[in-house]
Amino acid sequence: MHDSGATERLTAWVHGYVQGVGFRWWTRSRALELGLIGHATNHTDGRVLVIAEGPRHALERLLVLLRSGRTPGSVTLVVEHFDAARGGLSGFVER
Repeated sequence: MHDSGATERLTAWVHGYVQGVGFRWWTRSRALELGLIGHATNHTDGRVLVIAEGPRHALERLLVLLRSGRTPGSVTLVVEHFDAARGGLSGFVER
């Protein structure tokens, strides 16, 4: 089977008012629509960590959505990093 788009991993730290506003649920919904797997996790410093794996074009689309201004709450900054997929993920969960 030929894979036209190698699977990659997006790690995105989302800054702003993004906890307690439905942000992780919204991110999960967008990721599932894009066919991505991973998780969105609240951190004690107020950031949300988004880990997603899938084709690069879908990961880049998720990044655009995270920065769109149409998320719940208010995103002030997204710091992203792309690298090779590591696997070990299934579905897309809120943590």
